[in-house]
Amino acid sequence: MKDDYLIGIDVGTTAVKAALFDLDGTLHDACHRPYPTHRPIPSHVEQSPNDWTDAVHAALLRFADRVPSEAVRGIGLTSQVNTHVFVDAAGTPLAPAIVWQDGRSGDAAATLDAGIVDADRLTWWGAPLPIDASHALARMRWMSEHEPALWARTAHVLLPKDHCLRALTGELVSDPLSNIGLVDRASRHVDALLERVPGAAGRLPPLADMTAVAGQVRADLPFAGTPVAVGTMDAWAGLFGCGVTEEGRGMYLSGTSEILGVLSSTVNPTPGVLVMPPSHGMTLHVGPTQSGGASQLWFCRLFGTTPEEMGRLAAAHDPADPLPLFLPHLQGERAPLWDAAARGVFLGLDASMERSALARSVYEGVALSARCLLESLQLSAGMSPGALQAGGGGFRTDAWNALRADTLGVTLHRSAATDPGTLGAAGLAAVATGVHASVSDAFARLVHVDRSWEPDRSRAAWHEDRYALYRDSFAATRDISHRLVDGARATGN
Repeated sequence: MKDDYLIGIDVGTTAVKAALFDLDGTLHDACHRPYPTHRPIPSHVEQSPNDWTDAVHAALLRFADRVPSEAVRGIGLTSQVNTHVFVDAAGTPLAPAIVWQDGRSGDAAATLDAGIVDADRLTWWGAPLPIDASHALARMRWMSEHEPALWARTAHVLLPKDHCLRALTGELVSDPLSNIGLVDRASRHVDALLERVPGAAGRLPPLADMTAVAGQVRADLPFAGTPVAVGTMDAWAGLFGCGVTEEGRGMYLSGTSEILGVLSSTVNPTPGVLVMPPSHGMTLHVGPTQSGGASQLWFCRLFGTTPEEMGRLAAAHDPADPLPLFLPHLQGERAPLWDAAARGVFLGLDASMERSALARSVYEGVALSARCLLESLQLSAGMSPGALQAGGGGFRTDAWNALRADTLGVTLHRSAATDPGTLGAAGLAAVATGVHASVSDAFARLVHVDRSWEPDRSRAAWHEDRYALYRDSFAATRDISHRLVDGARATGN
């Protein structure tokens, strides 16, 4: 087993990331293949599913040049969720994939949501989960109303992971955890919900556990015959890739969005929080924000700079100098606010401020949105972890990490894996193929921490004041943001 390997693949919002690990979690090779996101008209956010499958194929070709096929014990997949591709019976995409940031289904979602009573939400999900524009059923309703011919040709509605899994193995399968808002706490499809869109239930793939073997790689592809695990969504894969498998522990992932989660068997229904169906003895209280790393990329694009330079700018800002307040809702907000019309705001700007102040303000705004989410998660889970296991591309900037620890008031332990999602996917493949007996066994061996940040308690009161300003500022500007969005829609801008 010394020379055995695992492959983890993460179909993310901006790129496919793939990694080759040994059975101790040591990284031996990795690749990152970006692809474009298209915004053809306001509120529409799309990607080409062929970009995903091409990138997965390229990753396997690369790894096949480095290790023999028989040395790879298993392949695991994870992906962005609430991104949907409508395919025909042969698995061919009928249209660009609708990305999780897409807001076209807002009206359809509102109609569906208005017809659901709180008692049903609690029965189905154990929490007052809303139906928003990223919900699969809202997308299917929109498609049936606006593209009826395409809807009639649709055989399946798939998540990115499951579309790529079918391309690799020919098998049609998904996992319950990735199907947010479509399954109940027993990991079964909610028939009473799905029947509200005729034909929806028949277009969803069958469900299997994330540690099941979905199938083997097709004979015409690299690593032919290698088992491929069903896998799961990015939040769970990242949770595992950060080493969180025990009750009471929490995680903080930073990519295009920020994802925070806490494992707790206690469930206190809390608005804005997703409570996932129990799986492998774990109940995850989780939420995604909308603009984490996306805010960093926006700043870099606006000022023609790089994330590395932005980090240096933020670190250079003197704490004694004025700092504007930034609301990072550049394209709406998800958990815990779930407001598709929220918009980004700078408050308190003055003529003395340089780019360093704006850079630090953007970092702080993202951290404040994460704190808002963490507070809701703590209420839902009935506990407050004193530390969070952290990972993802957004944790490569030390100045940002220190600011996050100060803003949240918790210690952050960063995973040594550059992309915990790929490690999480690989670890699930290890369980699926019997390399490890359980999820906890697998990630106890695979995950290592490389650095930690403690909050600066001497500035706790200052950060409390900033958080209060963030909450008040969102409330004060919410109506204005909605009016601006409504005005833009009315004029077609």
